[in-house]
Amino acid sequence: MRRLPVLLVLLLASCGAPLSVRDFAGTLPTLDPVVFFTGHVRSWGVMERSGAPTAVVVTDCIGEMDGDSLRMTQVLQIGDDPPMTRQWRMRRTAPGRFAAVANDMVGTAEGEASGRAFHWTWTLATSPGNPLRNVTMDQWWYLLDDGAMLNRTQIRKLGITLAEVTEHFARR
Repeated sequence: MRRLPVLLVLLLASCGAPLSVRDFAGTLPTLDPVVFFTGHVRSWGVMERSGAPTAVVVTDCIGEMDGDSLRMTQVLQIGDDPPMTRQWRMRRTAPGRFAAVANDMVGTAEGEASGRAFHWTWTLATSPGNPLRNVTMDQWWYLLDDGAMLNRTQIRKLGITLAEVTEHFARR
């Protein structure tokens, strides 16, 4: 019986700390989301629920600089649903720090880039005006050697993962 607490402590100690964007410091190429999304960017990916693919996700993004911020229009198609248009405004707030707002976002998203990685968490209003329908978007972006980007998103409600999306973004 005495071994159980020791085994539990060893098991918990073996769990690593959560991944931090700073773990990518010094990696190349360096990801700057404002630079990456300036111009024409397209993505293709898949949405999964409980590990099973449920829909293809495709986006078409056009971004242009407006003063010190990026103004981007993103047309998002999820499966057979009608396309949605998201209007983004993103700006650099400090070295490696970024903030953004969008027409279907609650509040302001704040993220951090380090090396080839970028991470942020933001709230999506799936039914504007009904906060009970809001979900949390936890996104990790990784710049690849060929200049494309991989996005991994967990969509959560009350800490429970409802769906995950993996997308490959490429500049046109």
